[in-house]
Amino acid sequence: MATVKPFAAIRFSEEKAGKIETLACPPYDIVSDEQRAALIEKNEYNMIKLELPKGENPYEEASDTFKLWQEKGVMVQDMEEGLYIYEEEFLDNVDKGEKKILRGFIARVKVEDFKNGVVLPHEETLSKAKEDRFNLMKATNCNFSQIYSLYIDEERTTDKKLDNICESTAPRYEFNDGLVTHRLWVVNDELTIASVCDDFQDRKLYIADGHHRYETAINYRNYCAENNIYAPDAGYVMMMLVNMAHEGLVVHPTHRLVRDMENFDGDKLLNATKEYFITEEIEGIENAEKVLKEKYEENKCAFAFYEGGESFTLLTLKDRSVMDEVLPEKSLASRNLDVSVLHNLILERLLGIDKENMAKQKNLTYTRSTDEAFEAVKRGKANCTFILNPTRVREIGEVAAAGEKMPQKSTYFYPKIITGLVINPLY
Repeated sequence: MATVKPFAAIRFSEEKAGKIETLACPPYDIVSDEQRAALIEKNEYNMIKLELPKGENPYEEASDTFKLWQEKGVMVQDMEEGLYIYEEEFLDNVDKGEKKILRGFIARVKVEDFKNGVVLPHEETLSKAKEDRFNLMKATNCNFSQIYSLYIDEERTTDKKLDNICESTAPRYEFNDGLVTHRLWVVNDELTIASVCDDFQDRKLYIADGHHRYETAINYRNYCAENNIYAPDAGYVMMMLVNMAHEGLVVHPTHRLVRDMENFDGDKLLNATKEYFITEEIEGIENAEKVLKEKYEENKCAFAFYEGGESFTLLTLKDRSVMDEVLPEKSLASRNLDVSVLHNLILERLLGIDKENMAKQKNLTYTRSTDEAFEAVKRGKANCTFILNPTRVREIGEVAAAGEKMPQKSTYFYPKIITGLVINPLY
């Protein structure tokens, strides 16, 4: 099954580069140009220069910068191989003040083809993002950020080992970025490392976040082999591994915006949905998330449909068995997903937005903010929006175990894992 092993990470030297909180950055795909400039203004050595390079030759520039920083001692490779325990403390719901702590560890994992059934994806990917990450990986020969993966450990065997380390030693890094407190422990004890890695001999891994980067790792491994490039660790990739049963796991929904539809008729659409859904108009769009949460707790499939004004329409699926006819080739796990219902029953069957259209985001875009979704409709930037409930963690595992993939943007694990605490060299 999964092969997990330690590695000697390259890390920032705070003595040369500054405090780690000014060096780390959010994942590249959620950083705007303005945010990128602000990070660099705070510290010229911020990780975003490597993870999201700009300019006429961005990948070459990232490679040159990475080499220069190592030559100057701004970045230094650890003397010993180790595992890196990573923890995030955060508020899942600011209004309720519900504190959560998520803990896992960062290690090297052997790159496996999906057909081997060892590392399992759950979402479709976009080719443009994979091309970008592949070019950066070829230029720098390393992983700047880790893939976020889950494993099944209901007995908390590995968690208990990590807990013991964290309770008995102080973290190497600890800082707050305004929303999340980040902590990192460095584990070099050989017996502890061996014990943790051995836990994975009978485990599969389920990619939570980083599908593009994992597929890029497969491509990079093959590229090195086909071109006789010396990269001894190209067969491994850096991962953050978290127990699927961890109480700190939080998944947020990603909402759908329908745009640029010629002759869009909301009343006609709602009338058509009545074949499959119970429809109910509810006053106050600020109540949408609360109403959806109630349906979520009842295990009902429901969406909030909004096309303007101060009210929204609650769509509640009458009978999940309708999906047996819509997606007969898929597993029960895939058929029961809220996003499968929305994409296949409403977006594709009733609105005519086919899968290729969805993939190219011609008439369909995404947002994680309900306010942004409503505002886009109010300003005429979207014809309508569908507000969703989050995908359950167990559903992610069930779909992946069935060898299937969810539609794009089906999950959003919160909070994102910060980039820049550890780098995995592959040369």
